[in-house]
Amino acid sequence: MRRRQFLANQGAALVAGMIPSLGNNSFAAETLEETADIPVEKVTPDAATVPHDLDIIDCHTHFYDPSRPEGVPWPEKGTPLYRTVLPQHLRELPQFRPVTGTVVVEASPWVEDNSWLLDLAKEDPFIVGIVGNLSPESPEFPDLLRRFAKNRLFRGIRISSKILTRLLEGDLAPLKLMADLDLSLDVNGGPETPGIVAQAAKRLTSLRFILNHIGNVEITSAAPPEAWTTGIRAAGTEKQVYCKVSALVEGAARKGNQPPTDLDFYRPYIDVVWNAFGDNRVIYGSNWPVSEKAADYVTLQRIVLEYAASREANAIKKFCSLNAQQAYKWIERKGRVVTSPREKSE
Repeated sequence: MRRRQFLANQGAALVAGMIPSLGNNSFAAETLEETADIPVEKVTPDAATVPHDLDIIDCHTHFYDPSRPEGVPWPEKGTPLYRTVLPQHLRELPQFRPVTGTVVVEASPWVEDNSWLLDLAKEDPFIVGIVGNLSPESPEFPDLLRRFAKNRLFRGIRISSKILTRLLEGDLAPLKLMADLDLSLDVNGGPETPGIVAQAAKRLTSLRFILNHIGNVEITSAAPPEAWTTGIRAAGTEKQVYCKVSALVEGAARKGNQPPTDLDFYRPYIDVVWNAFGDNRVIYGSNWPVSEKAADYVTLQRIVLEYAASREANAIKKFCSLNAQQAYKWIERKGRVVTSPREKSE
């Protein structure tokens, strides 16, 4: 039960004459970590519960341009994703609440595509950070990392859980260099990924980790898998680990399923993540345009924002931008916030 609901219940009892006074009663578990095993109260929010004045940094987008002379290594030609996708296309999307900036994740394995993104960001203040794609197993990694880190918009890299496992079994020097440069590490992989990230975080306490897509667990009407839940809780105990609450609709679209659009279907899985990481270490990300295979942007955004709005006061602001500022140290840029039509009319 949340603190404000506890107080509301006590207040109702007081009015009804059921208890003489609140006295010195207080809510002992002030932090989410202290109430990790207490089920979150089920609230049925709607659009009206979500503020309109949010600063929303979408921390997981992909931009690319297949029309370049050199083309792109991803996505594959002939797929729905194989088209030019740039910041203006995200801004033009119908959105549940206006996105005001983005942290872009580079999916191309071509080293110089990191430069391509940085050049794109130079001309567009909507981009507040870039998660690059470099292999820490490459001999050139230290030099490449130092080169790109000279640009403040370069905020870290993303690797797979398989690569992280190999590094844990071998040499962690590349990741220690990332910590020295004050960069963060995104990790992507299957449901085993949270547990692997937890192991790495114990050994690299100065490196900030961002678990991608809540570990890509399949989301069904059944209870969340025990192994995944255990891994999420283990990762959540490491204070420098953050989690993107992203790819939910993709997780529900496995095996050809049609993803539900109501929050309650996803709530048990979000509860596990939010209870493990708390209000201060969950991050908003869309995984757009990959997410289009499962749902439109309005739907995926509404699901998570309605959940965040059901939490304690300010949780939604932390989720939408403030937590990402701690995890990525994204760069504030003049001119990035575009006034929404609603704000103009008011």
